Amino acid sequence: MTADRTLLWAMLRGQRPWRELHWLSMMPSTRVTAVGESRPPDAARFVPSRYRQPVGRFVEAGALAWLRDLRSVDGSFDWMASLEPFSLVTGQVAREASRRRSRHAVLVWHNFSQTPLYTLPPYRQAWLRARDADLFLCLVEAAKDHLLDMGVPEDSCSVVRPGVDVELFVPASEPVTEPVCVFASPLAENKGIDRVLEAFVMVGAHLPEARLVVAGRGPLESVVRAAAERDRRITYLGGLDRAGVVRALQAGSLFVTAPRANRVWNEQFGLSYIEAMACGLVVVTTVCGSNHEAVHPPNVRVPDDAEALAEAMITFLADERRRIEVGVANRQYVLERHDERTQAIAMGQAFTEAETRSRHT
Repeated sequence: MTADRTLLWAMLRGQRPWRELHWLSMMPSTRVTAVGESRPPDAARFVPSRYRQPVGRFVEAGALAWLRDLRSVDGSFDWMASLEPFSLVTGQVAREASRRRSRHAVLVWHNFSQTPLYTLPPYRQAWLRARDADLFLCLVEAAKDHLLDMGVPEDSCSVVRPGVDVELFVPASEPVTEPVCVFASPLAENKGIDRVLEAFVMVGAHLPEARLVVAGRGPLESVVRAAAERDRRITYLGGLDRAGVVRALQAGSLFVTAPRANRVWNEQFGLSYIEAMACGLVVVTTVCGSNHEAVHPPNVRVPDDAEALAEAMITFLADERRRIEVGVANRQYVLERHDERTQAIAMGQAFTEAETRSRHT
């Protein structure tokens, strides 16, 4: 192997930027080529490819979509990688890596083996192709646990938790003293904006000076717009880029979401939590999936109940000193455990360790 590791990243359709591809591209001595439909902002080298997608109902790892032009990508690669063990793109990459005699890596957020996708064709076929990957890079501990439940050897799994840009996500120059709640997440039922709006009615009754700022797009956008029209204390910012999200967080004092599980998804981690924590905000959310891996006490996770959510929000909003203390501690926590630069180095080490045990030459 040369001094530089070469890695091909096969993008899922609709894959979000500044996440897996970005972290891989930051690994030391690694040259990454991304293959997908549109150039992501975090791609060092990009090869365009169309997708075949007979049905457009599902998205990201659950999408019934695969790359049409993967096989025609020029070059040899030490590694070929993609996201989630059951995605159709991962099954496609497993086959192509075998053909090219490249090592195969799968990045994994998914955290429960009971998802029906493991039993439904063609996702099951994708999983059967992918389960002998050289490396399962798990982004949460729960992802490793679920892979072990699925029979993956433990020495094929490494856990490296995700990082954020701690030079972009920074606290405001002065702590926000006003009771301002921020929701910055997709406006969908599984992220709980409806529950947050319900809870904020109770918060506002107890603390009339409290405000709620909402950022994001999604199917419940009309619900948010209607709430903002009824209550001048609610502000809807629409969809924001990363810089806009930072500004919204810096203007807040508490970050709130209320995720709830469905048949194929639960909260795996929640990058938005650590982005908010990096900006010095306290976090209040609901217990969902493995979001305890991101949200630690004295931040608060409550049951999926509007009254419980409101009570936790009020407790922080009414205590400025406590809120600021926890926010400062949150910033330090992220600096120590979720700086994307140190996490990218750890990811590179996981690949290096896999190379020493890999059966490939």
